[in-house]
Amino acid sequence: MKLINIGFGNMVAAGRLIAIVSPESAPIKRIVQEARDRGVLIDGTYGRRTRAVLITDSDHVVLSALQPETVAARFEGGAEEGGAEDA
Repeated sequence: MKLINIGFGNMVAAGRLIAIVSPESAPIKRIVQEARDRGVLIDGTYGRRTRAVLITDSDHVVLSALQPETVAARFEGGAEEGGAEDA
């Protein structure tokens, strides 16, 4: 099982991911709020600004403080650019 670092030492199983999206749009904000209400929201931001929302096949929603492009690069196995984001 391949794990992806989503920041601050938090990992997500790569095989369970369906989507990595930006949290800016209203539909994504609704998805996050509904996940919070259902108790399936996992906040991996450590109090930082949410920059990526990861949606899993188990209907869990994971919040990350890393850019979606950074998480996607890690998913593909590429090297991360700008290590300052990952504290």
